[in-house]
Amino acid sequence: MIGRLNHVAIAVPDLEAASEQYRSALGAKVGAPQDEPDHGVTVVFIELPNTKIELLYPLGEDSPINGFLEKNPSGGIHHVCYEVEDIIAARDHLKESGARVLGNGEPKIGAHGKPVLFLHPKDFNGCLVELEQV
Repeated sequence: MIGRLNHVAIAVPDLEAASEQYRSALGAKVGAPQDEPDHGVTVVFIELPNTKIELLYPLGEDSPINGFLEKNPSGGIHHVCYEVEDIIAARDHLKESGARVLGNGEPKIGAHGKPVLFLHPKDFNGCLVELEQV
């Protein structure tokens, strides 16, 4: 059911500094910041030959990233994103197998303009999982 790894998301306390570190120290291709108000984050994508890194920064006081950064002030890996061909079929299969889908269970449009869902980390070895329909 799951396809390739789409990205690894890293919550950062300073989006500009983190972007510059990837650009200068690692020589990576760094995209422009984009606000995602439906998810409460500003994101920057780092393009790699085989996947992407998504830098996450809080957008507003109600951002889910605020709590993560309070617990991890230096930042850290927030989630991994896997591609699926049919997000509704994947959701239904996962729910039948006992996995919990976060939110209301309906996909939202993610940073790539495609439907996404998040799965509870307690159901996946402590790792928050995002599914993105390709």
